[in-house]
Amino acid sequence: MSNLKQRINDDVKTAMRSQDKQGLITLRMITAAIKQKEVDERIELDDSQVLGIIDKLARQHKDSIEQYENAGRIDLVDKEKAELEIVQTYLPQQLPDDEVRKLVESAIKTTSAETMKDMGKVMGILKPELQGRTDMSNVSNLVKSLLS
Repeated sequence: MSNLKQRINDDVKTAMRSQDKQGLITLRMITAAIKQKEVDERIELDDSQVLGIIDKLARQHKDSIEQYENAGRIDLVDKEKAELEIVQTYLPQQLPDDEVRKLVESAIKTTSAETMKDMGKVMGILKPELQGRTDMSNVSNLVKSLLS
């Protein structure tokens, strides 16, 4: 079992003991997403794959917050923000933009990428290194701008 998955399972038990209802609901949501992926693909997820799921959940919460704010549903915004806060505790420290740019430039040099056709090679190197540490859509846009 991956360390991250074990940490989440331990936190579920702690939340149950302390009767933290909101925390327990969120942790069970994370656990369910992990189990769903494992069952669908018939594999045991490692830490990087679990991190990918958690990153996806964080993005979904951010999107929901934006939509609820636009609809004026402050009650749902507060609920989503509380869940997002819990989800983000499992994500690594976010990288500053200048460090992300250095990593992107390094990956472009490593792969000898010159055109947009080479973007897949560059993203293939960057994704495992940056997943959960920065917004991958921003990384993709940065790669596109540097290869154009």
